[in-house]
Amino acid sequence: MSDLSLLYEDDFSAWTAQTIALLRQGRLADLDIEHLAVELNDMGKSGRHELVNRLRVLLAQLLKWQFQYRRLTARWAEIEGKGWRSAIIEQRAALSYLLDKNPGLRSVLADGIAEAYQQAVEMAAEETELPAAIFPADCPYDEGQVLGRGYYPPSE
Repeated sequence: MSDLSLLYEDDFSAWTAQTIALLRQGRLADLDIEHLAVELNDMGKSGRHELVNRLRVLLAQLLKWQFQYRRLTARWAEIEGKGWRSAIIEQRAALSYLLDKNPGLRSVLADGIAEAYQQAVEMAAEETELPAAIFPADCPYDEGQVLGRGYYPPSE
């Protein structure tokens, strides 16, 4: 086991700094390739995980807006509507930032929406106490609607 490989086990921050230095110096033969590959793989998974997580929260908010908002009393709808609107705006801003910084994630956006949707239905059903069957089986929003600032689904 190389010194760099041992450093990975003992001090990840120092391993990272040393790896960066070796890359910048072009000393590729001195790299801890196995651990570097693990970390790069995890970075890819991390970005996708964050994308799906943010989509889950956003889709749940859109579902609550669409399926519960009108059922609430006027005063409660006003209060909840403001909170849901804020949550929708926040998630869209975070998704916009994530996609700007990681444009490669756009290629998995449709799959991310599909993956997050079932979790969003479960979340919306639990939060609203509505039966999960009330929500569409497939995501009713396209990518433009999900990410589109100012889009709020019509209340049912």
